[in-house]
Amino acid sequence: MYYPEAKALHALLPCRRTQKAITEILGCLDDKIVANSIVAEKADALAAAAYASAATETATLSSLARFVNGKAFTKGASGKGRVVIRIAELNSGLGESTVYNDIEVTDDHVARPGDLLFAWSGSLTAARWFRAEAIINQHIFKVVADRGWPLWLVNQAVRSKLAEFKAIAADKATTMGHIQRRHLDQPVAIPSPEVVERIDGMMTGLWDAALAAELERERLAVTRDELLPLLMSGKVRVRDAQRRVGDTL
Repeated sequence: MYYPEAKALHALLPCRRTQKAITEILGCLDDKIVANSIVAEKADALAAAAYASAATETATLSSLARFVNGKAFTKGASGKGRVVIRIAELNSGLGESTVYNDIEVTDDHVARPGDLLFAWSGSLTAARWFRAEAIINQHIFKVVADRGWPLWLVNQAVRSKLAEFKAIAADKATTMGHIQRRHLDQPVAIPSPEVVERIDGMMTGLWDAALAAELERERLAVTRDELLPLLMSGKVRVRDAQRRVGDTL
């Protein structure tokens, strides 16, 4: 359909050769981002398999870690400062709806790269935080390993209960699905202290490898998103972008 009042839109684009070079540069970053995702997934899968075969004793989650509940830090948020981690950020990452707040909070309500977070409501998600320091909102536990237990063990113990917890939450038809603190007192399979000591080096290495891959993936994604508009507008030359990507990789 023709609209006589419509005016032609003009956009300035780089030449085809430059566009191809830009695609290749950003493609290298995308390939490395995917590779890092695979590394993290494989490391976590190996850790889960090793844990499942080694877990021959039982304990309660509440005896392995402190489960510190977040607070309603989105209320009156300033719009600047640190990310406020809600369940949406655990499941899908940062987005347009992400809330920021420059409020000061206690250390127990701060998430740093490598911290274990557990959403006990809604989707019931366990996640290793790999983004910049952030603030933990309500409905999310910061899981702090206690009594000398390693964090990798606590992570596997929590994850091994997720299916059961989700089934409990699904029964709450009149409210948003969730678990209660008493459910953290239920038994969970863990390795014996002797086995924990024997496999600690391997399990810590897998945890660290997954975290390192996630951190690099996040850094590369930021670099890619920063470069695209700069390259398309000509504010950054292809040669300079290639050098920057080379240094990043």
